[in-house]
Amino acid sequence: MKKNELRNATHVRNFIFGVEDSLVSTVGLLSGIAVGGVARSQIVLTGMVLLFVEAFSMGVGSLLSEQSAREYLSHKETSLGGSLLDSIIMFTSYFVAGFIPLSPYFLFDPARASVLSVTLTLCALFLLGSVSGKFFGISVVRNGVRTLIMGGVATAVGVAAAMIIGK
Repeated sequence: MKKNELRNATHVRNFIFGVEDSLVSTVGLLSGIAVGGVARSQIVLTGMVLLFVEAFSMGVGSLLSEQSAREYLSHKETSLGGSLLDSIIMFTSYFVAGFIPLSPYFLFDPARASVLSVTLTLCALFLLGSVSGKFFGISVVRNGVRTLIMGGVATAVGVAAAMIIGK
């Protein structure tokens, strides 16, 4: 694999990881809070705090892990500059994608918003898989369904935990 291809693969990996993790984590947390009967304003506040904290944490985690991988491959210390773009991609993809499950809570009561949040998240997971399938030159539908199922199972675990713990 050429150096440029490896760099591009790293960027794509950080983007997909950021979007998927944000969708699943955010919808799980917000569902749990909504089941607990918390006011809509508190759900929105919690969601916003989650997006800022987690996006920053994921960005830093990406910076450190990509830096470590580069040093492992080169067997020498390297500058953080090469990993900075990956960190920005991770931060941005996580932060922006998190508004998909959060957005219904800006407009609707928690019961209705939670259903919309899960629905939008599942649609976004399918779209993420489909678009990446098109980008990779593989089956759009198969990749969309695979991402939907894998992310959907993770979403279901989060929502189920929220419902069980919230009662």
